[in-house]
Amino acid sequence: MKMFTLPIRFAIALTTSLIAYFLVLSLLDLHTNPFFSLFNGVITGFATYEAIRYRRIELGKDYNYTDGFTAGLVTGFLASILFTIFMAIYATEINPNFINELVVDFANHYDIGVATFGFVVLLMGFATSVVLTLAFMQLYKNPIKE
Repeated sequence: MKMFTLPIRFAIALTTSLIAYFLVLSLLDLHTNPFFSLFNGVITGFATYEAIRYRRIELGKDYNYTDGFTAGLVTGFLASILFTIFMAIYATEINPNFINELVVDFANHYDIGVATFGFVVLLMGFATSVVLTLAFMQLYKNPIKE
């Protein structure tokens, strides 16, 4: 369980950062513009990078690729799940018109419900986590010993 303590802490910090960013956008009435969700990748990237970096510091010479990869994925996946739960609550309880406002052009042709919306948010979070973890692990893998 100690192996997951660090990534869980980073996942909670990442989730609260994503929620705070979304709520600030909501206050400015910019939360329905998909362009601003690109910054979620920056926030996720920073947390993933830091989780891997801290795992490497924590383990020292015992660090290996699997440890860093696990730290990055657990951080991203857990944060994606928690953020998806928040978005589902937001879209059903706080602002029931949010999904219709978000996909105004697309929704005219398809019925998009909370489950579809949640699945897309979760899938985007998972994909971002995998790509960023793989990219950052190139920086933190141990060099080949000759």
